Amino acid sequence: MSEGSPPAAADLVPAPKRVIAHLDCDAFYASVELLRRPELRGKAVIVAGSGPRAVVTTASYEARRYGVGSAMPASRARRLCPHAIVLPPDFEAYRAASRAVWEIVTERLGPLQHLGLDEAYADLTGVEKPLRVLRELVADVLERTGISLSVGVAPNRLIAKICSDLGKPRGFVAMGREEAAERFASDPPSRLPGIGPKTAERLREHGIATIGALQRMPEAALAARFGARHGRELHARAWFHDDSPVSTDRVLKSRSNERTFDEDIASLPELEEILQRLARELCEGLARRGRRGRTIGIKVRLDDWTNVTRARTLDAPTCDVELVTSVALELLRAYAPPRPVRLLGVRMASFADDREGPVPVPASADQLALPLA
Repeated sequence: MSEGSPPAAADLVPAPKRVIAHLDCDAFYASVELLRRPELRGKAVIVAGSGPRAVVTTASYEARRYGVGSAMPASRARRLCPHAIVLPPDFEAYRAASRAVWEIVTERLGPLQHLGLDEAYADLTGVEKPLRVLRELVADVLERTGISLSVGVAPNRLIAKICSDLGKPRGFVAMGREEAAERFASDPPSRLPGIGPKTAERLREHGIATIGALQRMPEAALAARFGARHGRELHARAWFHDDSPVSTDRVLKSRSNERTFDEDIASLPELEEILQRLARELCEGLARRGRRGRTIGIKVRLDDWTNVTRARTLDAPTCDVELVTSVALELLRAYAPPRPVRLLGVRMASFADDREGPVPVPASADQLALPLA
């Protein structure tokens, strides 16, 4: 073949079909507790805090049969399942168990895209017999850690995520795009990752109560009602199109420390005292990791659930406790919460490589308001 001439048909090698897996630990926190307390197996177990505003971290499948679910107020969970055994969360134990699980998975599959302690994506494109590899992996993880995995396998992350929820616990579902579009047509749009309660409610207001109805809506009509970008995304999700890559970049983008109060706090001096502790804890954690950031922010949730964030970007990165605390306090005082506060937090972002050298204290800084969280 001469230089510059098109390749012959025989020379063209088709790109391998994408194979994306979503691996999800079954009732992870509850499973860790049951490994430590085997006498509780088969019983309804709820992992939750004890405060009046505590929420459920997770629940065993025996408790879930009574309607108990993650993020539910713990008080409601106790009413739904009064005979449940309630355990306080132990995140040190959960982090240790998580490391054990994902070290095994990484040995077999390579780099992962982690989503918290208990789930991750893996790109198995080009792997020979990926389903067999995954089944052997699931068995190995269970044998070595006692943690069971549910797995969804698909040509993209969107479908893989949905499939891993089917047949839990220990589910193993593989599905193509066209099959997914047909199988889930009668399900509500909220089945699709990325469509939350507010978007689902707006869709219902427009008479779109199922994924099938969303599929039948022309993209132009969705764009007219939801905006061009959002309309395009809704149309793509309805047909289960998703070309987003599995990102294994573990670069730290932000770190926050926040606290939800058992009782709303209206006193600014009390809020300032709490914010100082939160900032100190955040800076100490960043210092241990050798990380420094330029953007310092606060998050305030009022008693009516209004969320407000404010941030300031410095001229140079820092993790200095006094500087971060000072900026956070200035942001809080400038906002001056008009109502009692339910949650308060501090955040650092825009991280820099710690090898840049000493951090000068900036002479000035510009403030910007971030979108409501």
